[in-house]
Amino acid sequence: MAVASRAPATNTEQEEEEEDPILPHLWSIKAALDSLDLSQNDGADLYDLVSHCIQTFKHHSNYRNDIRFLKIWLIYIDLSPDFKAVFREIEKLKICLDKSMLYESYALLLEAKGMMDEAHLVYQLGISRNAEPIGRLKKAHAYFIERMHAIVDACSYHKMDGGSTLEDGSSCTNPWSVSIIKSLLQKRNSQISKFDGYHASSKCYSGKVTLSSLQKSARNKVIEFDNHRDMYSIHLTGGKKYQIKGCAGKGGFAQVYKACITSNPDEVVALKIQKPPFPWEFYMYRQLDKRIPENERLCFGYAHRLHLYLDCSILVSDFLAHGTLQDAINTNVCIGASMDEVLCMHYTIEMLSMLETLHRNGIIHGDFKPDNLLMRYARDDLTEDGFRTRSGPWHEQGLCLVDWGRGIDLELFPNKIKFNGDCRTSGFRCVEMQENKPWTYQVDSYGLCVIVHMMLHNSFMEIEKKASPDGGYTYQPKLPFKRYQKVELWKKLFFELLNFDEEEEDDLKKLGNLKTLFQDYMVSNPQLIKQLKQSLAKQRISMCSS
Repeated sequence: MAVASRAPATNTEQEEEEEDPILPHLWSIKAALDSLDLSQNDGADLYDLVSHCIQTFKHHSNYRNDIRFLKIWLIYIDLSPDFKAVFREIEKLKICLDKSMLYESYALLLEAKGMMDEAHLVYQLGISRNAEPIGRLKKAHAYFIERMHAIVDACSYHKMDGGSTLEDGSSCTNPWSVSIIKSLLQKRNSQISKFDGYHASSKCYSGKVTLSSLQKSARNKVIEFDNHRDMYSIHLTGGKKYQIKGCAGKGGFAQVYKACITSNPDEVVALKIQKPPFPWEFYMYRQLDKRIPENERLCFGYAHRLHLYLDCSILVSDFLAHGTLQDAINTNVCIGASMDEVLCMHYTIEMLSMLETLHRNGIIHGDFKPDNLLMRYARDDLTEDGFRTRSGPWHEQGLCLVDWGRGIDLELFPNKIKFNGDCRTSGFRCVEMQENKPWTYQVDSYGLCVIVHMMLHNSFMEIEKKASPDGGYTYQPKLPFKRYQKVELWKKLFFELLNFDEEEEDDLKKLGNLKTLFQDYMVSNPQLIKQLKQSLAKQRISMCSS
């Protein structure tokens, strides 16, 4: 590709180039862009120019916050086959990390490649860093959410069920298909209607404040559930007023708001408002109430009631004010550091214990990711003992798994059922989903591996398939561990959870053994528990101030 030539530089231009040596590179790149014709070439010459500019000036502090240099990096991301590596380098070099253009442009690229969850996280990262202009970035994020809603509305309710029979004769179905969930709910209507907190109306929601208006400006609006006769029983449900205090989160299917009951600041709950109505999550919460042992119930969230209307559902649940595990990961990203390894181990033990409990009781979460893990902090000072048994203050310290909309109740399916649904969540699709194979517990264990990878490396997990000596193959993360980390322990976790059979016994045995290995290491040296206490205190302070 021929680059347009420039007229000989004047004295003034020569002086400018001496003061600003990047200028000739910018002119050459601009000329290459102006003359670029992708129908005639693949843009290799432009890539070379951009790459040379970046290699020349990437360590110059003068250009670290230069918006012109950022634009060169954005061209480089767009042209590079490994765009994620380019973004990691931008992070490492701290190129314009306070500019909203970086996050908006990269998120749009991820969206174009179908990586919606990663795009969402990039928007969140930029907003958490208060990148300027912050108003533009927040508006771009809002438009992104609207586009995701439109995609969900267009696709979610017109999917094929995807049921099939495997070669061994066992059944295989999509547990998330609309028709499957609808059928399961209909069969259990009489049971669900008797659950404590279930309130159904034969009408549409008719409160004075329309629910759609909450998306624009929610603070201090009051929504009210009128007294109405339950559709399936004869008692009257009590009227409730909820004063909205802010938006706690938005997803592809629902909005979650922080609210006070009858304007009492001491009675704070989370309201999950969903259109069309979706009672499945309430059903899953009641299964947790029935099956999870009392000493472990704190780890899985509570739903107090469900208000079910013809046009929407409103789930009232506990509100935890300490943020999510994703927030904790982002806090470390902001300062260019990884999470303390003792913290990673603490949360890994928590997650292994969660999945062991759930799977033993016939429940799969199905959407195991850091956004759905809320922080729990102990009210009393943590002691040196009680860590392994999670007793004393350690009982309150840890994580709380929420968002059960993709929860799977295995008791509703035949024994040894296998599933073929795809979660369609970028970065969290287990190996079996990626290879179009049946799965069960892998959807949760793969999610755990991704979260651990994010805690250790500040990046999503990419896996590679390697041949093994026995003629088979194994999966492992692409990114190597750091020398100072407990490499063998982490390697074993990823090997065991990325490579295991379908049998329940195998799943439970591996989860239990891994949990024991990590617990043994943590209690092997009292100094590790002291470090963990310090790291937890530091993390709590940093998250409150961010």
